[in-house]
Amino acid sequence: MNNYFFDLIEHTNRSVFLTGKAGTGKTTFLNDFVKKTRKKHIVVAPTGIAAINAGGVTIHSMFGLPLRTFLPTTDRIDGSMANNIADLMPHFKYRKDKLKLLREVEVIIIDEVSMLRADVLDMMDFSLRFIRRNNQRFGGVQMLFIGDLYQLPPVVRDEHLLRQYYQSPFFFDSHAIKEIPLITIELTKVYRQSDEQFLDILNAIRDGDVANIDFSLLNQRYDPDFKAGEDSYVYLCSHNKMADEINQEKLAEIKVEATTYEAKLFGEFKENQFPNDQFLELKPGAQIMFIRNDVSPDKRYFNGKLGEISSLDENEIKIILEGSEREITVKREVWEQKKYFLDTDKSIKEEVLGSFEQFPVKLAWAVTIHKSQGLTFDRVIIDAGKSFTAGQVYVALSRCRTLEGIVLKSEITPEVIFKDNRILQFQGDTHANDHVESILNKEKYDYSIRKVLRTLDCLWFLQEAEEWNKRSIAAKSIDHGKANQLYTQIKHEIVALGKVFEKLERVIFKKVDHFISQQEEWTEIESKAKGAVNFFFTEIRDKIFSPLKDFYAEIKGVKGLKQYNEDFKSWLEDTEEYLNSLKDIHLLETKLLDEKNDKEVSMKIAKVPSQVLTFQLFEQGKTISEIALERGLVKETVIGHLAKFAEQGLLDISRVITSDKIKTFEELFKKDPKETLTEWKNALPSHFEFNEIRILINHFNYFREKSRQE
Repeated sequence: MNNYFFDLIEHTNRSVFLTGKAGTGKTTFLNDFVKKTRKKHIVVAPTGIAAINAGGVTIHSMFGLPLRTFLPTTDRIDGSMANNIADLMPHFKYRKDKLKLLREVEVIIIDEVSMLRADVLDMMDFSLRFIRRNNQRFGGVQMLFIGDLYQLPPVVRDEHLLRQYYQSPFFFDSHAIKEIPLITIELTKVYRQSDEQFLDILNAIRDGDVANIDFSLLNQRYDPDFKAGEDSYVYLCSHNKMADEINQEKLAEIKVEATTYEAKLFGEFKENQFPNDQFLELKPGAQIMFIRNDVSPDKRYFNGKLGEISSLDENEIKIILEGSEREITVKREVWEQKKYFLDTDKSIKEEVLGSFEQFPVKLAWAVTIHKSQGLTFDRVIIDAGKSFTAGQVYVALSRCRTLEGIVLKSEITPEVIFKDNRILQFQGDTHANDHVESILNKEKYDYSIRKVLRTLDCLWFLQEAEEWNKRSIAAKSIDHGKANQLYTQIKHEIVALGKVFEKLERVIFKKVDHFISQQEEWTEIESKAKGAVNFFFTEIRDKIFSPLKDFYAEIKGVKGLKQYNEDFKSWLEDTEEYLNSLKDIHLLETKLLDEKNDKEVSMKIAKVPSQVLTFQLFEQGKTISEIALERGLVKETVIGHLAKFAEQGLLDISRVITSDKIKTFEELFKKDPKETLTEWKNALPSHFEFNEIRILINHFNYFREKSRQE
């Protein structure tokens, strides 16, 4: 079924809420999707720690959102308490690189969405619609939300303010979500627990189904005087302060000197996103917990695995893993603070802004329920007192593999079990597990062919050509006749291609309709799409891109054409991107461009030698003085450049040297040719310059050699 879930997101534009009980593999799905997808994607999360753990960035940093509550209204409000729509707009002045990235992204993945407030999601929606110039919700971007709404809820400081515009603080009550055909997919196989009785209790607590919770069985685990002894237990607390106090008390009981490890910080890494303590205090005998998975092939530990420190060194620590006699050596690991950027080929890449290097462990006699989300333990001590909020009882209990591994410091009563009908209603209305296959089959063909056509669309070329022609007419220092001839030629090609594309759209959609009604095979559509991609690729490469590139090579670097050439280069780069996008395009799993066409398309132009640029201007009819002025050279250098072309018999020397000088030199050349430039200078009248003599020598030597060969 997970393959269907992946295909639904990969091969349609349907926005999805992926959920599931604790331990059903939501994080695994996220990691696998990111590795396999061909879609341009970014991963964001509501909090810094969640973002670091998901390998992404925070929503606020990606979109530059204000921290205050957002109210989706144009009415004036107290700016010290909240932002309205008008207050929001100035935050969308992004740098050019971020604008390009957010205009290219195809799917945005939001992890730990249970903690995402509705108003924050609406701010994202406003941002995406504004910068993508697309008034569809989220600017037409596909959204993948991942999380469990029955776990930790959004933190709301101004609930009374939010309630004026939102039915709940949950993401699904954002105004944007209500206008898209969002579906909920639920992962149902629990990998963490296998005991059916325990699972029944957990499911009933999650659903707030008090009548079906076996409180007597659950409270058999109640033992207020329990002492952990030698076994490794983790105390799950509702607050940071309580967890810190327990850890420090336990550490103080070990009567040896502590070693403090300071994290190594590089570049930019925000303090509120530190994945571990900056100053980590440890002792031999301390109970620790790993806070990330072992990425080595040995897979010695995982996020949440307990152990006991056996010895400490400056650069490594030794740990005996819980449940074994095995001692392992652990070194510091690196967490990275990232940002996304758009590469030259329009693919979305990650840039590391900074790093945090520290041992991947922390004291683990106690941990907060909030920080335990996603972790798995064999033995836990839980105090489900009055301080627990909605979702915390479920999160705490579901961290443990078995009911027998749980010790309750206070009994769990119906009063601490919460039922949220809003979540139940939303997930019931959007639940689509049984319909995934039919939705996929209905939407994937249409989505895939529309994506191909969107990539093939060349209608924008005509406007670019018209704009380029206007600039060419206004430009000085270019061959206007040649530019006009090129414009006429490529406009003819562009208009013809535009007609082909419009006809292709009609034919393809008709074929898709026939396929859906089982009148035509998909292979026929695939064949048509292949033919179209290869046709447009070769036509635009050979008849538009190459001629424009050749013309650009001639005028690149010519003085007085800087702005003209910058605009020209921008069009060429867009055309290059268009061609390269055709190289990567797939129809479902099938690559459409033939192997013979899958060659590099680049607008890189070989550097034109300086003497060639000089000769090109000379051939355009410019004088030596004009060339020297335009190229910023002295006249002697220009003449030296031209001498190289005289050596090939290509230079009209009568435009450079007076006829009487040519006649004088020719007579001496025939009667008494000299060997060296100095000898020639001494033999000729004093008004002959060295560069003129060089040109004359090269010219007459060329034609003498040519006559001998004939």
